[in-house]
Amino acid sequence: MNELKVIARIKTDFPTKFGIPRQSGLVDTVGKIVFEEKYKKSEALRGLENFSHLWLIWGFSKVDKTDWSPTVRPPRLGGNKRVGVFATRSPFRPNPIGLSSVKILEIKNGEIFVSGADLLDGTPIYDIKPYIPYTDCHADALGGFSEEVLNDNLKVNIPNEFCAVLGEDYDKTVAVLQGDPRPHYQNDPDRIYAFEFSSYHIEFKVNDNLLTVTKITKTGE
Repeated sequence: MNELKVIARIKTDFPTKFGIPRQSGLVDTVGKIVFEEKYKKSEALRGLENFSHLWLIWGFSKVDKTDWSPTVRPPRLGGNKRVGVFATRSPFRPNPIGLSSVKILEIKNGEIFVSGADLLDGTPIYDIKPYIPYTDCHADALGGFSEEVLNDNLKVNIPNEFCAVLGEDYDKTVAVLQGDPRPHYQNDPDRIYAFEFSSYHIEFKVNDNLLTVTKITKTGE
């Protein structure tokens, strides 16, 4: 059996796991797929411009566990209910492989710019396949437990002093915060959460359905 080869890596605004959207397509942040030298062939992308979306097959590069469990506790179910690992998209699986659907924005100089990626910056890409609507879209599909909590968007309050720090990155930052970066089982209104996004260090707290930003600084400052 041939071993998986890293054909590319993706550059995103998410340098750490905390804050990454829970699924692909939820936030329209831009990612750039950069091919490894061996696979940086323009002819390999020929015809891809005729598609609007891609499937990315990638690796959970920050998963340290070498064993696996037949059941996991999805954060979406509060972190206290176990379901079968194959009924989830948990990274803790026999093979730490992820699958994401993203939108093609541009193909330029042998690189693919996409939106909607739920991947850590630097994530290895094993393969890229076109999304084919007539076979990949199932209008009558059931979503299992993922449909039990659908409307979890938060209202976001960013004080004016921090809006100035964000500048033109304001909209994409709000979109990430609206998706509630916290694990679903954490709901402490007094807790200050912190994460890195793009070139910013962001701190916030959540009370009921309102997320309030308490600090934003440019990373490195």
